Amino acid sequence: MIKSMTGYGRGKLESDGREFIVEIKSINHRYNDTSIKMPRYLSFLEDKVRQYVTKSISRGKIEVYISVNNISAESKNVVIDKELAGEYVNAMRDMIVLYGLKDDISASALMRLPDIIRNKDVDDEEEYWEPLKNALDIALTNLEEARENEGARLKADILERLGTISKYVDTVKEKSAGLLEEYRNKLTNRVNELNANNIVDENRIGIEVVLFADKSSICEEVTRLKSHIASLEKMLDVDGPIGKKIDFLVQEMNRETNTIGSKANSVGITNYVVEMKNEIENIREQVQNIE
Repeated sequence: MIKSMTGYGRGKLESDGREFIVEIKSINHRYNDTSIKMPRYLSFLEDKVRQYVTKSISRGKIEVYISVNNISAESKNVVIDKELAGEYVNAMRDMIVLYGLKDDISASALMRLPDIIRNKDVDDEEEYWEPLKNALDIALTNLEEARENEGARLKADILERLGTISKYVDTVKEKSAGLLEEYRNKLTNRVNELNANNIVDENRIGIEVVLFADKSSICEEVTRLKSHIASLEKMLDVDGPIGKKIDFLVQEMNRETNTIGSKANSVGITNYVVEMKNEIENIREQVQNIE
């Protein structure tokens, strides 16, 4: 099953008087780019969280937001960083003396400064990691479901467009079959118009028709294009990250279609080539969002 790189998942878990909330957002990206925002006192868990998330998500720009709320009196562990507060006060007093400012240092002003009030240092890593991991599991499960649902919609759209392209290819193949006879008739009529004696060198015309057939034949391109369509349809049922493989296959489809367009000596075929290129471009845009 293909997965979209776009999705959102949220997980919440209560443990030992604490509420762990994890939100994960993902969008398309060429590689795995994971960023994590979490309380500073839990920063020692950042690498662990990153490794845990990347095990589940192989590709995409991933944003992980983690918050921990104390919901019981027993779990409250707020302390004042006295050393940092002292440094702030000394710096403020230096500014007052240096610039002749009003001395209005207050407790409320200090409390608004970064990291003055913080949680106590964590002594037991597992005390936070286990419930955080469980909240991550919930968020990742919800994210996975969202990505799979979006992936199913992408698959349905791509399959529909592949069916349309396949029909266009069949029509182009049918129209190209009559081009040689049409060219022979046009060439013969043109020679007759220019030749007053109506003497036509059939051998010469035959040579010209063969040369035309060699330059305008699209049999190989049609065969390869149909093969690419069949391969892409099968690939949509493969599990795992396949976005880059599909993108390469779509590029090959576009190349074969361009070749058909350059060889076509028929307005009818050219019109179908334009429609095929339009559908392929739409598929290419959809593929950019597949993991």
